[in-house]
Amino acid sequence: MPHSTNREMILGIVVGTAGISLLLLWYHKVRKPRTAMDLPKFLSLGNSLDLMTLQDEVPSGQGTTEIFQGRQLQILEKLNELLTNMEELKKEIRVLKEAIPKLEEYIQGELGGKVTVHKISPQHRARKRRLATVQSSATSNSSEEAESEGGYVTANTDTEEQSFPVPKAFNTHVEELNLDALIQMADNLRVNEGKKVESFELLCDHKEKFRDEIEFIWRFARAYGDMYELSTNTQEKKHYANIGKTLGEKAIMRAPKNGYCHLWYAVLCGYVSEFEGLQNKINCGYRFKEHLDKAIEFLPEEPFLYYLKGRYCYSVSKLSWIERKMAATLFGSIPSSTVQEALQNFLKVEELQPGFSKSNYMFMAKCYADLNQIDNAVKFCNLAMLLPCITKEDEDAQKEVKKISTSLKRRNWNKG
Repeated sequence: MPHSTNREMILGIVVGTAGISLLLLWYHKVRKPRTAMDLPKFLSLGNSLDLMTLQDEVPSGQGTTEIFQGRQLQILEKLNELLTNMEELKKEIRVLKEAIPKLEEYIQGELGGKVTVHKISPQHRARKRRLATVQSSATSNSSEEAESEGGYVTANTDTEEQSFPVPKAFNTHVEELNLDALIQMADNLRVNEGKKVESFELLCDHKEKFRDEIEFIWRFARAYGDMYELSTNTQEKKHYANIGKTLGEKAIMRAPKNGYCHLWYAVLCGYVSEFEGLQNKINCGYRFKEHLDKAIEFLPEEPFLYYLKGRYCYSVSKLSWIERKMAATLFGSIPSSTVQEALQNFLKVEELQPGFSKSNYMFMAKCYADLNQIDNAVKFCNLAMLLPCITKEDEDAQKEVKKISTSLKRRNWNKG
């Protein structure tokens, strides 16, 4: 008999024996009559969930509630992790699909000796433009700014805020400003979207001098929020969000009745939550709402606050079952809100400052669409389209408005 045939026979015997053994084991474990409550020995969700053994005998009283709440929390965390991984995988697949058509061109460029252009973060682009006006000898000796292999800035950090420091060349001729002049200059620069980096760097240049001034601290926290928005790198965004949140905490501790301190601390809590697990994300959501309400108490005429509250209410109204269950398990209560409540906040923004932003009109259109008020939804879609796109948020809102408009047209068509 051929050698390969012998191997196949042996393999078949081994597999058959294993199958019979497993069958017997199943029969004894499962089919055998049991006196206790018949609970499953473990719960499993593919390879992504850990096995969680349950006892045959279930304790009674308070212990039972705590044990099952703990297991319920573990299951929800794992489900959220699985969903997050699936979303990330979808994004990576989309990126790969977009990159494949350009692969041939890239390879040809590499073989042809073309220079590869690396991705540069926004603050680095701005700094390079400013460095063009500074002596080349100063920039060549700077050890605080260097590009990593991916094209991003890597920099030393200080001990307190761990910020990406401004290169030494910028600090060669720092103009000495008093606090009022500095604040006015930073605020004026920030009005222009293209000069937010410059506003941030101006505050960096003066952080040692005014680090204990409350009007400086909350503006510095706000500037880190701006850098978070401008950055295109995940690690940089996380870096800016965490430092800004730390500055925000410092601000609200020193000035608990300053509305702007609560405002920017709430915003930065929202940014930080983007990098947290479901449990911390929900916790950040509670803190966001708490400090947003305090900010509104101290700044009742600030439209931006009502815009943020409207977004919070709209998000809460759309929470998934998993998120609601997690909130109930962790905090004993579920955050609640409605689309109608969200709309009232967006309308308040329009009342305080008509034409506040393209995003506010977009959310108003969303709310009206959800409430099946088609005419109002179309009205605010049109108003949103009339406003110019200045920021990345405006560009995102523009895309969303187009989707809403398409959806509304389909609904009208089906209705007719």
